[in-house]
Amino acid sequence: MERDGFHAVSMQALADEAGVSVGLAYRYFGGKEDVLLAVIVDVLDAFAARVPAAIDAAGDDPVEQLAAAFRAYCEVIDAHRHAAVLTYRESKTLGPAGRERIKQLEVATSEPLRRVIADGCAAGRLAVADPELFAYDLLLLAHGWALKHWYFERTLGFDDYVRGQTALALSAAVAPRYRRRYQRLLSPAREGAGT
Repeated sequence: MERDGFHAVSMQALADEAGVSVGLAYRYFGGKEDVLLAVIVDVLDAFAARVPAAIDAAGDDPVEQLAAAFRAYCEVIDAHRHAAVLTYRESKTLGPAGRERIKQLEVATSEPLRRVIADGCAAGRLAVADPELFAYDLLLLAHGWALKHWYFERTLGFDDYVRGQTALALSAAVAPRYRRRYQRLLSPAREGAGT
């Protein structure tokens, strides 16, 4: 589907690509729309598992949690780059029920990020006027790794991309009186590297 487009692909072609019989493919999927939906839901399920775990592992500091959550989103996108691009290209081909399911899952998987941002604002460590808008800005930055990977890979590795985008976002969000505390997150340079 990524290579040829949704409409140009048959269930037989999908089965051939997967190395299974078309009968087996139909045993698990009613058609290619179900395959596409499963690919998209797999990415959203990965967000649902990885992001809350990253937040929990980051401790109690909301800025550290935010940086960890953003990294987790980026890691999921990196692991599912082709599926993320396919989602942008082909999700419009899903029926109304499939599109609605994806919207609901996307809102649910972005909730931990919105909550961390709101907590950071309540603690005075983040100065963000609209936590929901900022959360979606971060999600778009994470998706940017997949959407523009063809460009970024020429000059940036994954860690450089995450570090640079984290610094860019947090530089706009961390309250001025806390900037020194989070200097290592606000700097796009590697720790120990001269800039």
